[in-house]
Amino acid sequence: MGDWTMMGSYGFAHWVMFAVMVAVVVYPLGRILGRIGLSPLWSVLAFIPLANLIGLWVLAFAEWPNKQTQSVVK
Repeated sequence: MGDWTMMGSYGFAHWVMFAVMVAVVVYPLGRILGRIGLSPLWSVLAFIPLANLIGLWVLAFAEWPNKQTQSVVK
């Protein structure tokens, strides 16, 4: 019979890896949200189960602001 208390707590390396993984998801998602006119803070929803799926579906069917960009044709 195993002793489940032997697992202990997370070490420093685990927290560093967690911080790296959070940055890998939050930073680009925040940039995308900022480009479509939403607050980058909405990227926190990516870590809340079920809220991330609801947010993704709302974003997929929401009316996005159109930016008038002029491209230079050469």
